[in-house]
Amino acid sequence: MPQTQTKDDDLIPAPSRVEGPSRRAFLLDRRTTLDAAPGTETTARWLRTTLGAAFGLPLPDTADENATHSIRLRLDDTLAPEAYRLDVLPDQVAEITGGGPAGVFWGAQTLRQLLGPDAFRKAPTKATAKEEPVAVVTTQTIEDAPRFGWRGLLLDVARHFLPKDDVLRYLDLLAAHKLNVLHLHLTDDQGWRIEIRRHPRLTEIGSWRARSKWGHRASPLWDETPHGGFYTQDDIREIVAYAAERHITVVPEIDLPGHSQAAIAAYPELGNTDVVDTTALTVWDTWGVNPNVLAPTEAVLRFYEGVFEEVLDLFPAATSPFVHVGGDECPKDQWKASPAAQARIEELGVGDEDGLQSWFIRHFDRWLTARGRRLIGWDEILEGGLAEGAAVSSWRGYAGGVAAAEAGHDVVMCPEQQVYLDHRQAPGDEEPMPIGYVRTLEDVYRFEPVPPGLSPEAAAHILGTQANVWTEVMENRSRIDYQVFPRLAAFAEVAWSALPAPEARDYTGFERRMHTHYRRLDALGVDYRPPAGPHPRQQRPGVLGRPLEGTPPIV
Repeated sequence: MPQTQTKDDDLIPAPSRVEGPSRRAFLLDRRTTLDAAPGTETTARWLRTTLGAAFGLPLPDTADENATHSIRLRLDDTLAPEAYRLDVLPDQVAEITGGGPAGVFWGAQTLRQLLGPDAFRKAPTKATAKEEPVAVVTTQTIEDAPRFGWRGLLLDVARHFLPKDDVLRYLDLLAAHKLNVLHLHLTDDQGWRIEIRRHPRLTEIGSWRARSKWGHRASPLWDETPHGGFYTQDDIREIVAYAAERHITVVPEIDLPGHSQAAIAAYPELGNTDVVDTTALTVWDTWGVNPNVLAPTEAVLRFYEGVFEEVLDLFPAATSPFVHVGGDECPKDQWKASPAAQARIEELGVGDEDGLQSWFIRHFDRWLTARGRRLIGWDEILEGGLAEGAAVSSWRGYAGGVAAAEAGHDVVMCPEQQVYLDHRQAPGDEEPMPIGYVRTLEDVYRFEPVPPGLSPEAAAHILGTQANVWTEVMENRSRIDYQVFPRLAAFAEVAWSALPAPEARDYTGFERRMHTHYRRLDALGVDYRPPAGPHPRQQRPGVLGRPLEGTPPIV
C-alpha cells in the first residue's frame, strides 16, 4: 500500500491557492518517468537525487511529452520567475510549470511535501513491487508565488566553524522551506574561515583559536579544546555550485573595519600599531564587541581589495550579486587615540571617527560597484553617510531599515528582537545557554518584515527578510538545529506566503500543519526543539547565558 498522502493544507509555507482534491491522482511508482523541458534540468537532477533515493525509483527520462505516469517540468514566462503551478492531470501525470527555473524548483519542493514525510528520507524504508505506488497525490492544482525576493538565513561559521558538509546540508534545509539566500558570516574576531591564497596566514593563523568561552561571555567556564577550520577555495566553489543548483544565492560576508582581530592576529600591520601592540594579539577566544579594529590606511585598503578580488572569483556575480562587508560594532576608541588615524581624518576631511568608518564603507562600495557587485552591510553603515547604491541589513531593530528605505536604499529586515534564532525559545531553566528575549514559534510566525507606516515608495525598497543565527553558544550542528528549528519553518512562511496582519494570522492552523512538518524534520534528521521542551541531551545545565525578560521592544 502507498504511504498516507500529505493533505494539501499541511504544506509549509502555505501556498497562495489550492484547488482539489479531485478524482484524478498522481501515483509515484516504478513506471514514473521525468519529462524535463529545456531550462528545467536542475530540478530534474534534484528530483532524481531526492525522490529517486527516498523511494528507490529510477525516474528515467522520457522523450514523449504526452507520456503517462510522468512528472512533467515546464516553463511559462507569463508567470513570475519564482512562481509555479502544480497540476495533477489525467493518466497519472504531475505537471510543474514555473515562470523560471527557480519556480519549477519550488514547485518540486511542494510535490515532495505532498508525497509525504518518507519523501524526505535518503533511502526507502520498504521494498515495493514493480507497479505498486509508493505515494499518491490527489490535489488538483496549486498556484503559488513568494511574497519577498530575499528569503534568507545568516549562518555564522566564524564563531563556531561548521564543516562543509554541514553547510551543504543547511542549503538543502533552506531549499526544503523555499528560502533562497544563505548569508555566510565568514570572518570575525574569533576566526577567519575562507582561504585567501595571497594572504595564507589568514587561515594558517587566523582560523584557529586556543580555546573558547563556554556559554555567554560572562560565564566563568572555558572549553580548552583548540577550535578552528576553514573552507578551501574549492570548498567554497562547491558550496556556491550546490546552492546554485537549488536556486539559492550565497552572500559572503567579510567583516570590516571592526570584528577583525583574527585578521590582525595573522597580519599585525592591519591594526592600529601606534596605540596597541598588535603583535601580541591572538585569535580572540571569547565573545562580545572587540576593541581591535583595522587601521585606516591605504595599505589596509589594498590588503582587503586583494581579499575581495579572490572572494569575487569564488562567488560569481550571476549567483552572488551582493557582497556583505559587515560594518557593525566598530568601536572608535583606538582611532581616537591614534595619531595616525586622527591625521587621516584631517587629511580626508571626514570630520570624525564616524566619518572615517563611512570612508571605509564608501571605498569598498565604489570598488565593488566598479566590478558589477552591490555592497550590503549592517545598519551601522548608515552612520557618517551611506554610499548611493549600498543596501542595508537592518539588525538593531526596524529603525535602521526604515531610515535606509526612506532614503532610497534597499533593505533586508532582520531585527534581532524578532528573528535572531540564537535567542531562547521559551522561559525557564531548561533552555540551553539562554540568550536574549523569549522568541517562541508563535512569536516568529507573527513577525512582520514591513513596518507599519512605511510609505509605499519606501516599502518597495524592502527586498525581503532574513533570520540570523549567531553561533557563540552553538558549538556544533545539533545545537544549531535546536536553535533554528522549528522556528525556521514559521519564518519561511512569513517570508514566502501572503499572510494577514500579525494579530490576524491563524497560528492554530499553522501549529496543526506543523504536526506533519515535524515528521518531515524527523526524516531529515533535524535535531529540533520538541514542542514540549528540550530533550535532556539538548540541555546545558549550569552554563551561563544572558536571558532578557519581558517583551522585546519594537525599535
